[in-house]
Amino acid sequence: MYKNILVPIAFDSEAKAKAAMEVARQLADQEAKITLLHVMEHIPGYAVSYVPPDYLAQSRATVQGQLDTLAAELGHATGVLVEGHSGRTILDYAEDHKVDCIVIASHRPGMQDLLLGSTAAKVVRHAQCAVHVLR
Repeated sequence: MYKNILVPIAFDSEAKAKAAMEVARQLADQEAKITLLHVMEHIPGYAVSYVPPDYLAQSRATVQGQLDTLAAELGHATGVLVEGHSGRTILDYAEDHKVDCIVIASHRPGMQDLLLGSTAAKVVRHAQCAVHVLR
């Protein structure tokens, strides 16, 4: 079993997030650390001027609250909010925090994923630890 599990959370599908959390619970050692990670993408410079001044602070607070709620449901987890590019930031976080397993939900691949690649595909290709992908 795993001792340090990372579960990237995207709020576009609550069912997938809950499924990934359940798999993490099943893969976890008795005293495992589970981290629920959400990556907020940067707003492009050309669009920042159109965003209300308090939007970023409010959205960060809302997302952190949702992560904390999910972590409380899991019991022995923590919610972490970071900024960056999803795929690269997940990989960097996993390496920096010595994660031994990433449990990530994925959508069914489409044509755009063959050309651009999805976050889950990037994590699978480049992670230095075990990766469990849920569809």
